[in-house]
Amino acid sequence: MTTSLDLHQDKALRASAPTSTSGLTDRFGRVHHDLRVSVTDRCSLRCSYCMPETGVGWLSSDTVLTATEFVRLVGIACTLGIQRVRLTGGEPLMRPDLVDIVDGISHLPQPPALALTTNGIGLASRAAGLARVGLNRINVSLDSIDPDVYRRITRRDRLDQVLAGLSAAKAAGLWPIKLNAVLQRGVNDEEASTLLDFAVQYGFELRFIEQMPLDGGHAWDQQTMVRESEILARLSSSHQLTPVAERGHSPARRWLVDGGPATVGVIAAVSQPFCAGCDRVRLTADGQLRNCLFSLREHDLRTAMREGASDDDLAKLFIQCVAAKGPGHSIGQVGFRQPARPMSAIGG
Repeated sequence: MTTSLDLHQDKALRASAPTSTSGLTDRFGRVHHDLRVSVTDRCSLRCSYCMPETGVGWLSSDTVLTATEFVRLVGIACTLGIQRVRLTGGEPLMRPDLVDIVDGISHLPQPPALALTTNGIGLASRAAGLARVGLNRINVSLDSIDPDVYRRITRRDRLDQVLAGLSAAKAAGLWPIKLNAVLQRGVNDEEASTLLDFAVQYGFELRFIEQMPLDGGHAWDQQTMVRESEILARLSSSHQLTPVAERGHSPARRWLVDGGPATVGVIAAVSQPFCAGCDRVRLTADGQLRNCLFSLREHDLRTAMREGASDDDLAKLFIQCVAAKGPGHSIGQVGFRQPARPMSAIGG
């Protein structure tokens, strides 16, 4: 459904659209340099805002791309202008051949900057190996440093493993390390300043993320979501925050903490959408290309690839997918529909 807001944003995007010859430029002139690759939909945690505790249906193994297939598709994307690749899940460390994927991507003719988003479970034993084969940096999801609260959110007692993983990643040179935290009202929202103090103490870059309608149970409620304004109010009660002007294509707005150099960011995809500057495209673990996290349509690269499509054929599918990208996600507008896949199956 097209709304008046869609049309207004449509015109604004066209008016500000840069001229570009990139192969991955949409109809609004947004040039896409960032590819998020979900290497698995499986996860070692059961975070309450992401998936149910039991009864999760996983992709069948024959539909999930192989390491060779992932590397091939990333290589094609890089020839089209992709410069940054982030491996996600589910939980990417659950892939036994993750090192092979990282190694293959880092040896492409046009290798991208390569990052990983993880919950940190198992990172202690794998950080050094991943760094050796070309991983550049990591983001670690950490919603609480209180063991009881962490257990309540994730339904697992594994905080010590995450903290050990952070230490191993730092020792392996995977730097800077960013922490991702989702605040839930009445669960961990009062821990905002504690998380920031922890990040500043150890030199991590903290990013708070507004909870989005991508939960497996479709129970998201905008009225109970902890918004950017509330997060900043909580942080400002104990720290001086100074806005950082430059944002670029980053989804996070950032603030200097107590004059810097430490910063804190908020990814306010719901209350402060940044769709006009989005340069991301997403590849799911089963080879479906998505031009938006909230897209209701996917482009099937896996079937085409397994039926013998050439690199040029697959490149055309990348181009078609990005060309079809809409102006924004339309959360909160009449007619908004949550994607059938939850975040764990799309990739963060």
